[in-house]
Amino acid sequence: MKKCTLALGCFWKPEENFKNKPGIIETEVGYAGGFSDKVTYEEVCKGDTGHAEVVRLTFDEKVISFRKILDLFFKMHDPTQKDMQFPDVGTQYRSEIFYEDDIQKVEAKEILEIFNKELNGKIQTNISQFKNYCKAEEYHQKYLEKNR
Repeated sequence: MKKCTLALGCFWKPEENFKNKPGIIETEVGYAGGFSDKVTYEEVCKGDTGHAEVVRLTFDEKVISFRKILDLFFKMHDPTQKDMQFPDVGTQYRSEIFYEDDIQKVEAKEILEIFNKELNGKIQTNISQFKNYCKAEEYHQKYLEKNR
């Protein structure tokens, strides 16, 4: 099994979209890319932790490739929006691919380049090394309880 972490706006809709794809074994929401590996939802919302809302995927690469996941990633959100996914605004809602190894880094750059050509050079997606991941457990549990 492999893992990948993607930021494409508020994490709820992307998590739902990825959850139903063949080869996706597990989804998890959280925050990544910031200055610390321990943050709360409230801290992230202030916009000064450096974190993005992310969906972390565990996938079976025999069923779905990282490239296919990135293809879905670019089609699930508007990668031309900087620090937002309308109507959500803030750096935590940015578009970003967090790579876990050099292979993912190369593939992310290749796929981004393809989509950037299609979108006339307007892509705002960042590609960064995976760091400082914090699972959104507490907030996720509160959300689930509130929306049952």
